[in-house]
Amino acid sequence: MERDSRETIGKVVLDYSRYPGEDFYCDGAIEDELLDIVQHTAPGKYPTVIREKRSWEVLYHLSDLRENIVEWLPMDKTMKVLEVGSGCGAITGSLARKAGSVTCVDLSKKRSLINAYRHKDCGNVTIHVGNFSDIEPDLPADYDYVCLIGVFEYGRAYIGGETPFHDFYNIIKKHVKPGGRIAIAIENKMGLKYWAGCREDHLGTFFSGLEDYPTGGVVRTFTKPGLEKILRECGEEEFHFYYPYPDYKFMTMVYSDRYLPKVGELTNNLRNFDRDRMLLFDEKKVFDMLIRDGLFPLYSNSYMVLTGAEPEIAYSRFSNDRAAHLAIRTDIGEKNGTKYVRKFAANPAARDHIHGLAENYRIFEARFAGSSLKVNRLEEKLTKEGEPFVELEFLENAVTLEELLDECLQKKEEDGFEKLWQRYLSVLNWNAEGQLQDFDLIFPNICVQGDVWTMIDYEWSSKEMTPTDIAKRALYCYVLEDAGRKKSPILTKLLQKMGMDEQAFKALNEQELLFQEKVMRQKDGQLRTAVTDMRHLIGHLALPFGEAFAEFANRKIQIFEDFGAGYSPENSYYINNAYVAEGRLRVQIPITSEIKGVRVDPAEESCMVQIQSLTFAGRELTDAEIEKVVVTNGELLDPEKGNRSTVFFDTADPNINIRLEQLEDRFLQEETMICMELCITRLDGSMNEDLKNKMTRRKRFWFQK
Repeated sequence: MERDSRETIGKVVLDYSRYPGEDFYCDGAIEDELLDIVQHTAPGKYPTVIREKRSWEVLYHLSDLRENIVEWLPMDKTMKVLEVGSGCGAITGSLARKAGSVTCVDLSKKRSLINAYRHKDCGNVTIHVGNFSDIEPDLPADYDYVCLIGVFEYGRAYIGGETPFHDFYNIIKKHVKPGGRIAIAIENKMGLKYWAGCREDHLGTFFSGLEDYPTGGVVRTFTKPGLEKILRECGEEEFHFYYPYPDYKFMTMVYSDRYLPKVGELTNNLRNFDRDRMLLFDEKKVFDMLIRDGLFPLYSNSYMVLTGAEPEIAYSRFSNDRAAHLAIRTDIGEKNGTKYVRKFAANPAARDHIHGLAENYRIFEARFAGSSLKVNRLEEKLTKEGEPFVELEFLENAVTLEELLDECLQKKEEDGFEKLWQRYLSVLNWNAEGQLQDFDLIFPNICVQGDVWTMIDYEWSSKEMTPTDIAKRALYCYVLEDAGRKKSPILTKLLQKMGMDEQAFKALNEQELLFQEKVMRQKDGQLRTAVTDMRHLIGHLALPFGEAFAEFANRKIQIFEDFGAGYSPENSYYINNAYVAEGRLRVQIPITSEIKGVRVDPAEESCMVQIQSLTFAGRELTDAEIEKVVVTNGELLDPEKGNRSTVFFDTADPNINIRLEQLEDRFLQEETMICMELCITRLDGSMNEDLKNKMTRRKRFWFQK
């Protein structure tokens, strides 16, 4: 029966006239938690909530990085947008800021309430709650955009029938005005991450998409040719593929066929947050190979398909995984045959940062006048809405200094490498005394066209650093991006000459962490957590394949028992096959009245351990009880936030002591059981150093924007 029912949350209107009366799709208690958060927390505080909750679901639904997939689209206030499958509103806010009106459709009332509360100040949003098939006939046919972000793959659930995806697309197409666009964001069935050991995003199983979904089910993703075939068979004549990286969910860059990635650019591949994964190979190296051979579009992890006229923008990079007042977006586009680079404030708080870029340009333009280094030309401009941005020259047919240095290493041309290095040093030292330094004048940020060198990035500057400091940082970044470079005798010789031994690299690593902390520190003092760190905080693992994976799967946990004389190897034993599903370890320890203490040694290497649960005599202990009962030789991560469950061990002998005297005496008089569920993250050298430095670094900054 049709319901004539509407609700208003702030300025957002919810229409229940097609709501069936119950939610047939629900993620359980997490939706109640999300609703509570959006009802009682200002959106500006979501990064703090995400950091404290350490939950994949909270990150996924509330991260502002989710908006990146639509933030670059050319929209304005004259446009109408239809968002199908709006869910908890991950992208609704961006659409509402950009467009004149946004019509949302979602099956779930609970999710629609979450959407409404988080965007209650948006007076141009209407949310229709109910089945799309019931709502769709009443929707108009004059939308400038219809957005299917993570939705098209559910075509069978929406439509059913023999050709659900064709039918779904044709239904959607009816609601697009002439000259309008359909935007589809979807995982690539052949995405490289799936070959490398990520589980399929929807099913959580290994290789199911690559095997063409052998167990059936509703969800279907597609290859690039597969999507193209559907579009053509639906009569779509003009469409364009874009390639979100690392994927469309937490996109930091989007490429196109007019601007594809270059070798060395795709380095941020370990982005699994929702569940454990394997590491079958180095994705960066495979991406580099695919790029060289022109195959990247087939193996991009995700696609964004736009129908209709091709937008000006060919590439966009988001630098908004940082403090709000430093967040920007960089576009590369083409207008009237001329390519351009433009940088925008990602929010009003970052406008001063855009003005700072222009000021740095003026300073460096004056400083390097007469040198062999050009400073990429910059102009300050305003959008038609009055927002400030800067436009820079696009450098055609340029290679980076990094590429030229790599070529010398590969060809073992020591003289060529030395010549480039000496010119770099001369640039750094040009008119340097008492002058502002470009903190980020590293090798990828110098473009070379013939004999012309151009500085293309001057976002960060420092008054305290010297040219030698800048040179050492450039070498540090060069090695950090690809440790294989360090194997070259040419580079090894230079590192020795510059005094860059292991201790120097540790000092530089600490400086980088300090800089990153400055970039992540909000104006109110709160520290935003980078998405790249969330995997560690959430606790899901990336398990190396081969011997390391086999060793982990059969990990032996050593248990020590104290009968009154302390711990000793004689009173210890191993628990085999403690590994359980989803990367967890389950340890069950029988306790008798003679045992005074128990120690669990989870590994024989530096690691991070999350105590997911601790049960004594059949009762799960609370966080406060765990704090009293457990003592370790590691360091708690973020103890000031009340976290007592994640411990960093910078030792080859990590141990967890359970203080039995703090447990209930009545259970210690009889035989009982302690059960622990642990999640262990193996740490490679760089991860170990990062965590150690985060624990010990001094609160000092010597950088200036």
